[in-house]
Amino acid sequence: MSAGATPLMTQYREIKARHPNAILFFRMGDFYEMFYEDAETASRALDLTLTSRNNGGAAEVPLAGIPVKAASEYLRRLVQQGFRVAICEQIEDPKLAKGIVKRAVVETITPGAAFSDDLLDVTRNNFLCAVQALGDEVGIAAADLSTGELRLIRCATADADAVLARLAPREVLTAAESVAEGLAATTGALLTPREGWEFEPALAEDALAAQFGVQSLEGFGIGSADAIVVGAAGALLRYLRELQPGGLPHLARPVVERPGGTMPLDEMTRRNLELVESLRTSSDTSGTLLGVLDRTQTPMGARLLRHWILAPLTDVATITERLDAVTALFTDALARAALREALDGVRDVERLAGRTAAGRATPRDLRALGDSLSRLPAVAAAVRRTSLAGSLGAIATSWDDASELSAEIQATLVVRPPVAFGDGETIAPGVDAPLDDLRAIATGGKDAIAALQAEERARTGIHSLKVGYNRVFGYYIEITNANKDLVPADYQRRQTLTGAERYITPALKEFEEKVLHATERMETLERELFEALRGRVGAQVARLQAVAQRCAQLDVLSALAEVAAREGYVRPVVDDGPALEIVRGRHPVVERMMPRDQFIPNDVTLAPDARMIILTGPNMAGKSTILRQIGLLVLMAQMGSYVPAASARVGIADRVFTRVGASDNLVRGQSTFMVEMSETSAILHTATARSLVLLDEIGRGTATWDGLSIAWAVSEHLHERVGCKTVFATHYHELTQLADEFVSVRNYNVAVQEVGERILFVHRLRPGGADRSYGIEVGRLAGLPAPVIARARALLKVLEGEQLVPALGSVAAGATAGAAPGGGTGRGTGGVRARRMEPAADQFGLFAAAAPDPLVERLKTVDTDALTPLQALALLAGLAADARARQ
Repeated sequence: MSAGATPLMTQYREIKARHPNAILFFRMGDFYEMFYEDAETASRALDLTLTSRNNGGAAEVPLAGIPVKAASEYLRRLVQQGFRVAICEQIEDPKLAKGIVKRAVVETITPGAAFSDDLLDVTRNNFLCAVQALGDEVGIAAADLSTGELRLIRCATADADAVLARLAPREVLTAAESVAEGLAATTGALLTPREGWEFEPALAEDALAAQFGVQSLEGFGIGSADAIVVGAAGALLRYLRELQPGGLPHLARPVVERPGGTMPLDEMTRRNLELVESLRTSSDTSGTLLGVLDRTQTPMGARLLRHWILAPLTDVATITERLDAVTALFTDALARAALREALDGVRDVERLAGRTAAGRATPRDLRALGDSLSRLPAVAAAVRRTSLAGSLGAIATSWDDASELSAEIQATLVVRPPVAFGDGETIAPGVDAPLDDLRAIATGGKDAIAALQAEERARTGIHSLKVGYNRVFGYYIEITNANKDLVPADYQRRQTLTGAERYITPALKEFEEKVLHATERMETLERELFEALRGRVGAQVARLQAVAQRCAQLDVLSALAEVAAREGYVRPVVDDGPALEIVRGRHPVVERMMPRDQFIPNDVTLAPDARMIILTGPNMAGKSTILRQIGLLVLMAQMGSYVPAASARVGIADRVFTRVGASDNLVRGQSTFMVEMSETSAILHTATARSLVLLDEIGRGTATWDGLSIAWAVSEHLHERVGCKTVFATHYHELTQLADEFVSVRNYNVAVQEVGERILFVHRLRPGGADRSYGIEVGRLAGLPAPVIARARALLKVLEGEQLVPALGSVAAGATAGAAPGGGTGRGTGGVRARRMEPAADQFGLFAAAAPDPLVERLKTVDTDALTPLQALALLAGLAADARARQ
């Protein structure tokens, strides 16, 4: 502490020393003040005026402040910029304080730990994660402080990125300088390093058992094999307790996730299929699968739907339960409409319950919770009108209206209570007799004021006399200067205005003390009654969280049924078989952007004897749309949704991989082609025989023959070594010859119609390969100048046929011998027939004419008439040696 520092600054420094990594909001009356570096940081981040404060005999300190009533907006801006903010409140009444008012930090707000709606997106969870990696396994503990949700997830290291991306945490904890730091860095979240000992499983197990009041964690299904995720949960719990000194009474019992129950979705698949974020913008859900399916009525339902989309199931029985429930609501339109109407108006019960248990719910929050609970009987009645198939039966069996809680809340609070005390009545009349008496005094005071004003006007003869009130002087009598001569002797002057004087009288002073005391006591009593009610309701937080989860499930199931009914979706048949059969399938997003019935549906079949499709066709024909359509329909089926098709049979896929579109990663210094190869490598190393792989234009980012060779080799590997279901869209028409090499490859193309030199896109999938790419015609449609188009057509005629395709077929014969794990076998020896590929009209070397053969050029310079026999032999020997050297 600096010499001469004031006691206030001494108190500030002591508190700040305990929160060095946060901006400290230091409560001083109606303001939060920031000092020193915090003031300078906040002034830059919030565009505040930076001033200074006297510090006794020490140097003045930088100061910036914000009004308490406006703090939420400033908090939001700071947290969005990644800052932590510690809220330091006055914890005693300044009127009763002896010396410096006692202060303490009541909470620390970070991007991953927030309660206020101003800091949260109602449609998605706000997860704070702790990550621990050990060998080839990762443990992830994820908590949403706003809802109390706690998830413990074990996964393979290869799947950790997919799990973290699904959770989309705002903040991630890792042990300092650990392997997990690299995993956490990929999330783009705020990284918070912690001490390694905090991740010790033994310490964590004791802390978790104490938090939930149990002797051991076995009752949660947590055993010794889960040590890695228990350690992560312990570090997470310790950090949350630091942020919330008041405790975590609303933290729900942990939900444990182990490998195998859900499908991990990697970044490229989520991005390419536009599941929850559009490729064009991530600011809203338009143009995404979430945007199509989200007909939810509640915030809890919107969050759960997002989770279902990002975590498709891989268990047929669980998927069938969901589909049965959707079917029950799909077939009973009246019950579905009644359910959706009952859910409409149910507020965010999950977050309201969390704030209530944590002692943060305002009077308006608690009334909203009570009103939401009051709608649950209508929700239950609508559910019981259905056949109770699938998961609806379990929901109905465990249903709880929490009717006594809603009744107590609605009976205790006024219909529309204020956000803060002092801004209006909170407790309803008739709840508390002493409070009613105080209200009679306070509200009766208005009548008394009117009577006093009339009495004084009559006594003084001043008809313009009026009785008023302000916070500075209290009650007063105001008389204009024109009537000063009529002022009685017992009037005491309190304030002089430009055209009037203000007075008080002994009777007015006595009345003021009575009314103000009643008002003050009334506010205190209302606060006490409200906090007692909040405590009783908050004690039921686990029950309310269960209520919220059931409402969320019903909301999502009814939303899926509503979309299916409105959009003409069908129930898919989901089984453990290897086949994928889609009849008249449609892209759920693209068809919504077109006039109804204008989308061209297509059939797709992938089976053990036809598990790879080579898809060719011109640009703009719709190859990428078909690829994405296939992936989306599989994911929709496995999340328990109906699908846009005439019929569909989906054999469970353990993973869906997509490589569609081109992108680069300048931050990591990776080119478009490097990103493409990295993503392709990840697919080849991770895919299994039960996976679905969707590839678009692999190899196009490099030289023609390099790209073709890579595309061919990737196709061979997927067919022969992986044996998975694959659709490969390409402009390398030579790949269509894979169908001659491998028994399980089929060629398809997206049809076009030629009209003279122009083409018409039909968007229809048909068997067979395409023989042209129509690239020049697409360039014309894009607006290339006519001279450029004419020159391109002339060059095409010159270049066509000038270069032969390498004999990839013959090379393949020795490279991929053997049968595929998926059960398919190729034709010929080792599954491949050696052969030489025929030249393709649209594959040529553009610079072949510019690079003549050096042997030919050398021969052109030879004067054969001037050569002696010995010189001729020497020349021939040299040419032969050069030729051998080039082989």
